[in-house]
Amino acid sequence: MKKEIIRNLTIDFESYSNKTENEIEFWFARDLQHLLGYTEWRNFTKVINKAKRSCETAGHRVLDHFVEVNKMIDMPKSATKDITDFMLTRFACYLVAQNGDPKKEDIAFAQNYFAVKTRKFEIIEQRINDWERLNARQKLSLSEKELSQLIYDRTGKDRDFSIIRSKGDKALFGFSTREMKSKLSIKSNRPLADFLPTITIKAKDFATEITIFNVKDKDIKTGQQISWEHIINNKGVRKLLLERGINPEELPAEEDVKKLGRRVKSEDKKFLKDPEKL
Repeated sequence: MKKEIIRNLTIDFESYSNKTENEIEFWFARDLQHLLGYTEWRNFTKVINKAKRSCETAGHRVLDHFVEVNKMIDMPKSATKDITDFMLTRFACYLVAQNGDPKKEDIAFAQNYFAVKTRKFEIIEQRINDWERLNARQKLSLSEKELSQLIYDRTGKDRDFSIIRSKGDKALFGFSTREMKSKLSIKSNRPLADFLPTITIKAKDFATEITIFNVKDKDIKTGQQISWEHIINNKGVRKLLLERGINPEELPAEEDVKKLGRRVKSEDKKFLKDPEKL
């Protein structure tokens, strides 16, 4: 997610924040509906109900975080109408966002924004960057698992996948998997992708997805043909990166994604254990 988008969304979400007399921060559900891109209140209330169940499952009283209120709104011809709304704590908003589709930019942002108590933009940005890297790594794992199974189905050999993947890395980085590990000072028994930056993880995933598609679409059957297909796709992705000024082999290693995952999960557990109440 681009820095400008994160900054604009932060400002937007902040503008709808309210505080009780006891300085407890909350958002109105109808404002959150707008922030998360839900068009109809009846659909959004279904998400709120799911969030309430999640609240109970987490061991917290629903009424501490979801407080129903009534509002009077203006209607045409000087008429008024009484509508239902909810005061939602940061924790409640987090649970609501968790029940949304993270593929939608507003919801992905909200899932991270409400999990961070600090108001510092830099912390929110880092949290989202970490989340995107974790998701990219998980997506690559799924793609590689699918390709591995596909290779085994076509060749009957488990070892072919690691060989083909290394050839793909050679085409993408100009170095084999082993050589890249040495270059980035990664232990030989650890996956290379666990230490790559998000852009390179996504590059590997994109090349892998193309290979999977073409193996199926072209009914490629031999290990040699699959290997060549994977090499071509990684070379194509490398060419695109270089054209955009990105040298994948020159990007430094980043924090071990397993360590990152444990840290993010630990932060979430602390938030879920002791959220502020209305």
